[in-house]
Amino acid sequence: MAEETHWEGVENTIEDPEEERVIFKALDSFLQYAKITHFNCTHQRRQAFYALPEAHWKRLAAPPFNYLETLDKVDKAIDSNADLGKAIVKAGLPAFLSVEQTTPGQEHVLPPQWAGQAKYQDVEKARSTIRQFYRDWSAEGVRERDACYSPVIKTLLDERSRRQGPDQQQQLPPRLKVLVPGAGLGRLVFELCRNGFEAEGNEISYHQLLASSYILNFCTAVGHHTIYPWVHTFSNHRSRANHLRGYPIPDIHCAAELTRAEQDNGFIGSMGMVAADFLCLYSDKDHAETYDAVASVFFLDTAPNLIRYLETIHHCLKPGGLLINNGPLLWHFENNAPGSRDADGETDTTGIADPGSFELTDDEVMALVEQVGFVIERREMDCYAPYIHDTESMLSTTYRSSFWVARKPETCVKET
Repeated sequence: MAEETHWEGVENTIEDPEEERVIFKALDSFLQYAKITHFNCTHQRRQAFYALPEAHWKRLAAPPFNYLETLDKVDKAIDSNADLGKAIVKAGLPAFLSVEQTTPGQEHVLPPQWAGQAKYQDVEKARSTIRQFYRDWSAEGVRERDACYSPVIKTLLDERSRRQGPDQQQQLPPRLKVLVPGAGLGRLVFELCRNGFEAEGNEISYHQLLASSYILNFCTAVGHHTIYPWVHTFSNHRSRANHLRGYPIPDIHCAAELTRAEQDNGFIGSMGMVAADFLCLYSDKDHAETYDAVASVFFLDTAPNLIRYLETIHHCLKPGGLLINNGPLLWHFENNAPGSRDADGETDTTGIADPGSFELTDDEVMALVEQVGFVIERREMDCYAPYIHDTESMLSTTYRSSFWVARKPETCVKET
């Protein structure tokens, strides 16, 4: 088995006070998820329910509506989601506690100065992260993974076969090194590792880092948790059964799957994680011409300045390397310029290497890709791309993503 087949997650030393604050607020937000979500989803609804005329709330409390029982079931679903959040904290917290903050034999707890410090936006990120397990780590999420990840994996497999050549098919395939920026909960990185690639994920969100580290390294069994991704809203449900539907996660045990893949194929790849701002890290000299491919899935539209993203990708790709993109153009900074304040009055420092922002159409993105120095080899429009999509909902929002493959020329001007 390859040496690096686990997701390291995060470093156990924190030198930057701001980074320390962000990490512990992320940890605290998973712990606060239950309290805040119970208040928003059921406590306020119970108050509004009993504010109705007595005859009305009694009618709704009786069959076939059983509205109060529904709220009780929602509370249980929230608690089940919270159990996953607590497991993420239990697995991730020890990495950030000094020896003086730990007691042998006792469960780790947040240092007092960080307990209760998570803001509303932090808890929203925890909620979103828990919901994302449906997409990446449930059996039912395979439809979304097939739509968004499979075209990328197939392109990389084809590229590996092309590089191997017909007269080398009996040999082990070349170990292509693939960078996955915005790696999220790590499923694409895992699948690349399972298919024999040296996959490196990059992620700036500590919510995502902590969650991916838990599911890949610490979760002990298939279906260990049950998540309820649709309980946070009461709108557009066809039935209460769908509103309260739970999904076991994870759908696989990662270590067992890698062992099986190695037995079946004779080889697997490796996977690792880097916690950093994509632009700050991969534009440095140490990462010049390092990767055979960059797999960009739902990532490019997180750029405040797409030119910097594309220049950085071009910089870190080897000559002849591929940029494989699949995603929409939901520009993340369109209504929230880098450095602006969020709903809690705090400055958003997510993914900033320099100021300024702009938004392009898909045609304009393709023109920019070529201007930066890539050669576009393939382009497909209107690709079905759901994202945490409730197929039974009365409201359907599905992206029509842009899938394309661009190559850095074998011969290009050497960067200085």
